[in-house]
Amino acid sequence: MTEIMENLSVDGISGAEIKCRCGKMHKNQIKEIIIERGALAKIPDIIKKHGGSNVYVIADRNTYAAAGETVCKNIERYNLPYSLYVFDSERIEPDELAVGKAIMHYDGKCDFIVGIGSGTINDIGKMVACITGKPYMIVATAPSMDGYASATSSMIRDGIKVSLGTVCPCVIVADTEVLCNAPKILLQAGIGDMLAKYISICEWRLSHLITGEYYCEEIASMVRNALKNCMQIESLEFTEPDDIKPVIEGLIISGIAMSFAGLSRPASGMEHYFSHLWDMRAIEFNTPSALHGIQCGVATVLCLRVYEFIARLVPDRKKACDFVNSFSLKEWNRFLAGFLGRSAEGLIELERKERKYNPESHAKRLDIIVNNWDEIVKIISEELPPAEQVEKYMKKLGMPTMPKELGFSDGEVQGAFLATKDIRDKYIGSRLLWDLGLLDEAKHVCRSVW
Repeated sequence: MTEIMENLSVDGISGAEIKCRCGKMHKNQIKEIIIERGALAKIPDIIKKHGGSNVYVIADRNTYAAAGETVCKNIERYNLPYSLYVFDSERIEPDELAVGKAIMHYDGKCDFIVGIGSGTINDIGKMVACITGKPYMIVATAPSMDGYASATSSMIRDGIKVSLGTVCPCVIVADTEVLCNAPKILLQAGIGDMLAKYISICEWRLSHLITGEYYCEEIASMVRNALKNCMQIESLEFTEPDDIKPVIEGLIISGIAMSFAGLSRPASGMEHYFSHLWDMRAIEFNTPSALHGIQCGVATVLCLRVYEFIARLVPDRKKACDFVNSFSLKEWNRFLAGFLGRSAEGLIELERKERKYNPESHAKRLDIIVNNWDEIVKIISEELPPAEQVEKYMKKLGMPTMPKELGFSDGEVQGAFLATKDIRDKYIGSRLLWDLGLLDEAKHVCRSVW
């Protein structure tokens, strides 16, 4: 496994299938990853190598200018037939309309799909590949998110943000010269998405201890190593294009880690749910929102402060039980409906299946929490840096660190914090605080200005 981890930090990797010490067979469906200066010139050969003879290229205005035009010219020189669809909107939402447009412009003769872009284009491209059954390659234009290597798409369906199973790209191409020229805010978003891994790995370990959830130390180490390499970046003004490699490699490795684990645990936790909730409110109420990675970076600082609060606690069994016994699910659902609008129903339905608020389930978790409190605090101290340290690093890169900078009020921040425990069937920091009966007391940590 160690050798594979080392291979994952270099420019190319073949599909991997590893028997791990955790007992699972880890699989990676990506056949090739190219991360180097001048990689766009290799794309026609890569397409042919992986069986493509007629190409469908998807881009938006910005990504076409950044790399799409060059890719198309290179394809033409190789006399490969292709069709091109460039979204004409300034802002594209990954929704039914966008997927419909991409499908409506798809030529049935095409046998290979190429997405040119990052988050939204990649999500749409994977949807099109899933629908058509054709192999898919993503040409990265910015190191802005960790979804390049995942087999899911973050979409808006019926006005609600959802994660849908799609396909994993068979090839990822990242030309470092293109990545370095990406808008600085996209570079910052990539750093923010990587910073989130501090929280995700910590919460994965905590959940393993408290709920018995599957955990793989090898995968966790892989993500930690990628994060460590990424945090060596001291400036977003790159003197050499290849200096950006640690960021894009870290983001791709995070996606591969999710594939190996078969779940999103290695790469997302409470901090991602802040971002999802802010996005959901933006869709419903037209409130502010920012790039996913930017929101994740700000939320990571919030989560680090929450965990600093948790680490200072001493569990009080009676207080926890009194809180749970007085908890009103009906009142909580009413809050969710007011805070999220239509999308609250999905969270309410999840609880009907999950029953995390069930007193008997709570009692079992509370026993484990109280009996293992020293180990919980140890995990937090081992995995998480001080919030102040991360905030200082982000400021050095010109990144926002406070919710207020993104336009969020204290109410939006604290409401999102309370609701993070309901987004997915995943044990995270806000669930731990609910189990302790201290969720309301902790929300004062989450505010727009410190």
